[in-house]
Amino acid sequence: MSDFLVSARKYRPVNFEDVVGQDTITSTLKNAISNNKLAQALLFTGPRGVGKTSCARIVAREINNFKINDDNSYNIFELDAASNNGVEGIRNLIDQTRIPPQTGKYKVYIIDEVHMLSSGAFNAFLKTLEEPPSHCIFILATTEKHKIIPTILSRCQIYNFKRITIYDIVSHLKKICKIEKIQHEDEALKLIASKCDGAMRDALQLFDKVVGINKNISSQMVVENLNSIGFDAFLEIVNLINKKDIPDLINATNSILDQGISGDLFLSGLSSFFRDILVSKNKISHKLLNLDDTKINKLYDLGSDLNYDFLTEYINILNEAEINFQKSINQRLLVELAILKISSLESDDKKKKFKYKLIPISTFQSQVFKSHHSKINVQKKSKPRADINLTDFETSTLSLKSIEKEKDITDISSNIEKADYNLEKNITHKEIADTWDEYVDIEENKGRYNIASILRISEPEFKDDTIIYSVPNNTAAIEVEQEKQQLILFIRKKLNSKINISLEIDKSIDKKVAYTNKEKYELLKKKNPIIEDFRNQFKLSI
Repeated sequence: MSDFLVSARKYRPVNFEDVVGQDTITSTLKNAISNNKLAQALLFTGPRGVGKTSCARIVAREINNFKINDDNSYNIFELDAASNNGVEGIRNLIDQTRIPPQTGKYKVYIIDEVHMLSSGAFNAFLKTLEEPPSHCIFILATTEKHKIIPTILSRCQIYNFKRITIYDIVSHLKKICKIEKIQHEDEALKLIASKCDGAMRDALQLFDKVVGINKNISSQMVVENLNSIGFDAFLEIVNLINKKDIPDLINATNSILDQGISGDLFLSGLSSFFRDILVSKNKISHKLLNLDDTKINKLYDLGSDLNYDFLTEYINILNEAEINFQKSINQRLLVELAILKISSLESDDKKKKFKYKLIPISTFQSQVFKSHHSKINVQKKSKPRADINLTDFETSTLSLKSIEKEKDITDISSNIEKADYNLEKNITHKEIADTWDEYVDIEENKGRYNIASILRISEPEFKDDTIIYSVPNNTAAIEVEQEKQQLILFIRKKLNSKINISLEIDKSIDKKVAYTNKEKYELLKKKNPIIEDFRNQFKLSI
């Protein structure tokens, strides 16, 4: 029992040729070492179990020309940044770098999980990392490069390790099976490789778990021992979904969950299965499927009955359920609900609309609300009603409030045109000013302070039956333009004369604003003269 060595350690790479799936990085490091152009600080970053620490050890061995079985602990130092993450640990490391190596040419410091160093430790490490002694090489390894401060990154030569492909993992496992004389099915090794998320170490751990049971590895054995769901089980679920056989579908789902399969793994596996069906619909993308031709043909047959829209919606439903799985109190019910949603998605023709459908921007640009003013019936003492033809709506983004406002404006315009006014009456400028002020006071009492203040910005001028009113900017002009019809109607009724209003923009207008207390008091006194009596009576100061 004590002599057993796990495959992850037993078959750890000892030279660059043994490293799996990182050909670009290993060839670059090999050339740098052979040409004596290796940087003083290297950063190996990437997912777990892809060969970062193994490559660091190989680099340390190669630059010192050590043999594989040499024990040179005085030259290669492996530090765990998780347990030595303080400033004191970095100071001790810096002190050690001053001592030259006893054997070999370089002292190599491999710092694993370097992102766990504290901010103070990073700053204490900067100078030494930038200009280390000529006999020192630093190799930093991390799975979370984004947590390392930029000043450290700028001092390192960065190597990004990628996830190992399923093909490379299966090839490596086949070599091990050949060495260990283990019988295997190719599909079994593919199942192991698909569950390790591109990490060779995880694949070897799962491989050891299966080999510990039987030296003859089969697909069924992998499914049973790695808590996974087989291809045929998912095939049965999808067939039941297509048949709308709800009772058998619920039973089949629960039988899988009763085998100890976690609900989130079931949801994830089923969504991946639908993804494979989606990929199988086009022969160009068949290379993305790590399956044999028989299974690909079965997926293709399933996909012929499902279009892209439904497959995409199935995956969306399952993905949403997987996200909410941990928050759910009744997790089994959540799984069943997701399955029922999928199976009933196309049961009613009216429900074949998907909420994730994108609408082109051009659609919004062409949205127009059309109305016929001639069809609006105006009634006294009641809100105007519109007889609107629904065929005139292409698509409307207007609110009901804006529709009502448009009808009110139409009503006012109609009243203005129909009214009979005295065209020979002479109107004085004072009458215009008093009527204007009266309208402003009425609107202010209604609480419409914005338009009231705009109508007080300047004094209206009167010339040739036209009131000329100046505003300082376009914004104020728009507000007055919207109020113009009601204002004209009020003035014409009040003065019994056909008067028009013309707007001008005069940017030189400077509205008088009360800043000081005295200016504010004078403004209040102008509005209400009695306030002066109160001030004198109570002897108040400004």
